[in-house]
Amino acid sequence: MEPVRVPQPKLIKVRRSAFSRVLLALFVLALIAGVVGAGAAMYGYAVFTAEGPLKSKAVYVVKPGMKRTVGAALQDAGVVSSASIFTAAAYVNGARGGHLKAGEYEFPEHASIGEVLGIITSGKTIAYKITIPEGWTSEMASARVAENDVLTGEVTALPAEGAILPDTYVFHRGLTRQKMLDDMQVAQTELLDTLWEARAPNTILKSKQEAVTLASIVEKETGIPEERPLVASVFLNRLKQGIRLQSDPTIIYGLVGGKSKLDRGLTRDDLASDTPYNTYKIDGLPPGPIANPGKASLEAVLNPPDTGYLYFVANGTGGHAFAKTLEEHNANVVKWRAIENGQAAIVTSEAPTEVVVDGLPVPPAAANAPTKAATEQQAGTPVPAPVAKPTETASTMPAPQVKPAEAANASPEPIKPKIAETKPTAELADVPLKPGSWIKVADQLVPIPRQKPKKQK
Repeated sequence: MEPVRVPQPKLIKVRRSAFSRVLLALFVLALIAGVVGAGAAMYGYAVFTAEGPLKSKAVYVVKPGMKRTVGAALQDAGVVSSASIFTAAAYVNGARGGHLKAGEYEFPEHASIGEVLGIITSGKTIAYKITIPEGWTSEMASARVAENDVLTGEVTALPAEGAILPDTYVFHRGLTRQKMLDDMQVAQTELLDTLWEARAPNTILKSKQEAVTLASIVEKETGIPEERPLVASVFLNRLKQGIRLQSDPTIIYGLVGGKSKLDRGLTRDDLASDTPYNTYKIDGLPPGPIANPGKASLEAVLNPPDTGYLYFVANGTGGHAFAKTLEEHNANVVKWRAIENGQAAIVTSEAPTEVVVDGLPVPPAAANAPTKAATEQQAGTPVPAPVAKPTETASTMPAPQVKPAEAANASPEPIKPKIAETKPTAELADVPLKPGSWIKVADQLVPIPRQKPKKQK
């Protein structure tokens, strides 16, 4: 028998459904996309954290409204290497709550995209400073603000005298000049409100404006911080007793206003000038501040010490000697500490009708008070212009008067008294000091007071 060949079994091919085929295709595509995405993410992260193209630190201004284009702008400026990666990273960062903030930023050398993005989203823009010194007028402060090249816009309203708080202000690019001046006025208002609430209950100052006015005079009279309360007490004691303030900075302000610069020494005509600010001729306070006082001067006039002082004069060391009586004051005038170091001379003539110190006529009781401008220059504080003034700002002795017959021929230039040089200080004890005569000590004139006649019973 021949073998019978058994036929092979037929395999039935099962066709997959369309749905299965779609799922498989999607899986393959997702796998491919995942691989590509992972590679792109790895590449993007490498670029995101790599050193940037900046060869040195750079400043860039992100303007408002350019959030969508800032990446391209940074790439064009050479700050980042890839605008697309910066934009993608900014989008992801924004989805997490971060924001691109307008402003002026400084980026370090070779800053990565991540560092650049972090700096911009932090909002830590470049800060600038502007300083208004104590005792500057509002006109001078406005001029400094106007000259600042970082601020923008124009000064549209000049602040009132005394309305600005002298201080150092921090600001960012984009702030307007008028907004800066407005902020200075707000700072002064807030400080004054606080200090006024804490004022001494027995103060004779009737308003905040009077406090600012007196504080501005104190500010111009002394540049020594610890003397401000004492100077304030002198003026307040004088106001209580109805004695005129006789402050020379007020005369200067009456002559030149907010410029606060006379360009010459005061003359006899200046002391007799008819201005509302001449405290040698008016009673009480002038009509308004003569400068912008600082916090210390405001505190001094609102809470002064109880001193009883009515006078002050320079003590020869840069400060002042204070006195309660005219006799004590006259003794302070004679006790120049400069006698120990300088040379002296006797004035052979009688006491002149006008005493001149550095080209400035002063009342006979005064001869050597350093100006605040000189003190500020020694301390390194910027001073707009040195202001010459008499030292005896609280003397009861009136300013020299010019008779009508002499007024027509009176020269505005002060006349210096004749001085005869004599022996050095070491031999001064052998020289008789005649009451009513004058001595020259370290180039300064010192009067030898006359004794008052005794009253007859």
